[in-house]
Amino acid sequence: MNMTTRVAVPAGGGAAVRGNVREDLARHLASGGDSALHHSPEAALAAIRAAGLRGRGGAGFPVAAKIEAVRAASGPRVLVANGEEGEPASVKDRYLMRTRPHLVIEGMLLARRIVGADRAIMYVSDGPSARSVRQALAERPAPIEVFDAEPGFVSGEESALVRAIDGGPAKPTAKPPRPYEQGVAGRPTLVLNVESLARTALLTRFRRSGLLVTLSGSGGAPVLTEVPHGVRPAELAARFGFDARRGFLAGGFSGGLLPPSAGDTPLAHEAMRAIGSTLGCGALVAIGRDDCPVAAAADVLAFFDRANAGQCGSCFKGTSAMAGAAAALRAGTAVPEQVDRLQQWAARLRGRGACGTLDAACLTADSLLRHFPQEIRHHLAESCARCARLPVGADTRFRVHPPEPEED
Repeated sequence: MNMTTRVAVPAGGGAAVRGNVREDLARHLASGGDSALHHSPEAALAAIRAAGLRGRGGAGFPVAAKIEAVRAASGPRVLVANGEEGEPASVKDRYLMRTRPHLVIEGMLLARRIVGADRAIMYVSDGPSARSVRQALAERPAPIEVFDAEPGFVSGEESALVRAIDGGPAKPTAKPPRPYEQGVAGRPTLVLNVESLARTALLTRFRRSGLLVTLSGSGGAPVLTEVPHGVRPAELAARFGFDARRGFLAGGFSGGLLPPSAGDTPLAHEAMRAIGSTLGCGALVAIGRDDCPVAAAADVLAFFDRANAGQCGSCFKGTSAMAGAAAALRAGTAVPEQVDRLQQWAARLRGRGACGTLDAACLTADSLLRHFPQEIRHHLAESCARCARLPVGADTRFRVHPPEPEED
């Protein structure tokens, strides 16, 4: 894609794309678009496998493995493009749907052929994105449905997506079965993130991969940029003028807090996993000189407390408890026993929810405790000047509300 664009990441909400021009069918075809559809399903799958393409919705599961599981299933199959971008500070999927819808459609048509799906669905809650995709489909009739989804952090989780398309609430379900085993209407269902589908088309065409990274935070105007695998966060922060001297939030909110030293860690799945984080959706939020990592963690945990599905006791109770402890720490009213309990919750609650929300909250708490012990001791001993500058509950780049539909 070879793109860099300035975006809006407003306080109190998710990222937004404004002022970008939608690529129409003629321009898409003139730039080589749809040429991936001339390749055989076997050749396309081989290119995906050789590139080691991983999902860009959060979990980073190998795309080829998901495709092969659905392809091997018997009976009718379904493809779903997951365009529900509920991860705070991420804007890549909305960018693609709003400005490059034909590239996404090309990826969907290719993936549909590879797995032999007889039904293909675009799942999206963002109004402008849905209109852009529908306009693109009017330019090139294709067997693709557009499903208007309920916005929310958990509604893009793949079992929640299946549940919503089948007429239920957009909330996760227990596993197994997973969608590739039993998904929409009980059929084996391939769920791929919008960027993963766009990458599927580009890999098949050019045998070239990359990442879309949303960078926001202290000191710079938010930016969405395409980078090669392995670029370092510190390099990106320096290139675009961000102050990350106190670290980063990684993977949107789902990868926890990273210390300044992690700025030299390559943005690649295995490298991020090795330091206890995740590449996830590729969103980074810079934590600058005037920011406090304790406040950042408190705001992220408050988000998970508000955004969880409210259906798993361990999750809604656990996120509430962790958010309360972190809020007390930020306010300077916490006692050491609360920090001890936060550490226990971070270790013991992982894996207990139906989706990744509780795990992400545990990772946030754990990363604060591991990487910023000095700041925690300071908050236990005296008030923090950085935290005192912000009223409790104020909307900051770290305190966001569960996403709602965007309008033009």
